[in-house]
Amino acid sequence: MTQSSASPAQRTIYTVSRLTEKIKSLLEENFPFIWISGEISNFKVPVSGHFYFTLKDESAQISAVMFRGQNRNLKFLPHDGMKITGFGRISLYEPRGAYQIILEYLEPAGAGALQAAFEQLKKQLSDDGLFDADRKKPMPLLPAKVHLITSVTGSVVHDMIQVMGRRYPDLDLVILPVNVQGDTAVEALVAAVARVNSLPDAEVAIIARGGGSLEDLSAFNSEALARAVAASDVPIVSAVGHETDFTICDFVADLRAPTPSAAAELVVPVKNDLLEYQKMLVQQIYGHFRRYLANLENQVKTLARRLVHPQKRLEYLAIRTDEAYVKLLRAFHRYLREQNQHLAWRTRQLISASPATDLRRLHASVARLHESLLYLSASLVNTKKMRLTELTGRLNALSPLAVLHRGYSITRSLPDRTVITDTDQVSPGRNVEVLLAKGNIICRVEKVEKPD
Repeated sequence: MTQSSASPAQRTIYTVSRLTEKIKSLLEENFPFIWISGEISNFKVPVSGHFYFTLKDESAQISAVMFRGQNRNLKFLPHDGMKITGFGRISLYEPRGAYQIILEYLEPAGAGALQAAFEQLKKQLSDDGLFDADRKKPMPLLPAKVHLITSVTGSVVHDMIQVMGRRYPDLDLVILPVNVQGDTAVEALVAAVARVNSLPDAEVAIIARGGGSLEDLSAFNSEALARAVAASDVPIVSAVGHETDFTICDFVADLRAPTPSAAAELVVPVKNDLLEYQKMLVQQIYGHFRRYLANLENQVKTLARRLVHPQKRLEYLAIRTDEAYVKLLRAFHRYLREQNQHLAWRTRQLISASPATDLRRLHASVARLHESLLYLSASLVNTKKMRLTELTGRLNALSPLAVLHRGYSITRSLPDRTVITDTDQVSPGRNVEVLLAKGNIICRVEKVEKPD
């Protein structure tokens, strides 16, 4: 007997909920925890902070979720197209009847999570301009005090103290002990950078630690430390790891040293070299000064040879003064003669041209001009009066007021008082003003007749 022909009492009928529960139990019992790899697509992060995405390969796909409690421990941010390897459990979402994988751990396929986080943060900070060369501060030539941010338990601090003491024994070295590894390392390093910037006499600081794995150096690849170093007003030297190790702190710092010992050599000059250089500069200054004095001495000797005895100079100037006095006296007498001759010539001219004669002649001329002026003025006034009378007659003949006196009128629209010349300018019911020869009339238009 087939299942379809069985009696209702013999059938096993599942509700949708019960069947879903059975399938969910089978999936969770047979796939409690598994490793899975694939490519991320449709990656979404809602306000809840959970990660929702689809994990796919060439021929299949599965929905995936990673809750906020797990994804906040990731060292990188997933994105569409990223190939990952994850660890999680298979479950079934009952409201939609769709199975999914709930991931507990995630890492990029083919690379560690720390390396992926390193590359992501490196690109972000580079885009923000924290690696730009123009924002890096120069190192002081001879700092009076060096601040060293490192662990006091390793060999790094002893090596750097030895190198600095050998190069410049009198240099002040201030050590700010910090944890360079572990959960509190980032907070301690950031606090140490802030402490250095709060000191008024801080000139330069070195952040140092020995080599290690990428996980050991994770504190120096943190965004918090990178931004603290970039914001520091005190120049920061990064000396983390070996020569082949590179950290985010190296890229952000004002100077990167391949090793902690190299950082000590870059920051602290050799005292004996400075002393030798000082001696060389002193010798150069003495040499320049001696040559300068010799040059001045030669100039004094040259000027001394050119210098004339003051008595001779006074005698020479007395002779020149006498000669100038004689020339001045002669020039003055010549000037007086010329002025007297000029005055005599002017006197003769003045006598020959008597003002009394010119005055009588001018009086007669003024009288004649006065008579001519009176005659011309009267003639001009009569001519203008005749012209004015003629123009007044023409103006009255053309004046609109003359037309009004002949029984005509002028109609203007209200309120703009525009002269009406066409029926298109008015309409029935509109007020108009009619100007007469005496007064005006306000009228209302009853009808408008268009011209044929």
